[in-house]
Amino acid sequence: MTTINFKREIADTVDHAIERITKALGAEGFGILTRIDMHSKIKEKTGKEIIPTVILGACNPMLAYEAYTANSDVASLLPCNAVVREIAPGKISVELAKPTAMMQILGDAGLTELAREADTKLENALASM
Repeated sequence: MTTINFKREIADTVDHAIERITKALGAEGFGILTRIDMHSKIKEKTGKEIIPTVILGACNPMLAYEAYTANSDVASLLPCNAVVREIAPGKISVELAKPTAMMQILGDAGLTELAREADTKLENALASM
């Protein structure tokens, strides 16, 4: 089975973990384009509750440019998702989508190779937070 993300569990709050991963991603050249408070949207749209879960759309503009100019179909797989979710009180899971796994969907070996650089940057960000 293909691993689709990099994952780390930390002792923290959701809000502070978001600050930490945002800063760590920034140090690797990623900016946050979007934020979806999934738990709030699920509650709003269905009336049902899930654990606090926030999805951040992270993008490294240079890597996104290189990937897009190599194969414009990559746009459907951008940006890289960063998920911050509370798995227990004071225990947070930070999960970063693995670019090589996403690029394999397109069956483009060149894009998969390019995504290895993004994998490394995301792993560095996760390790440094």
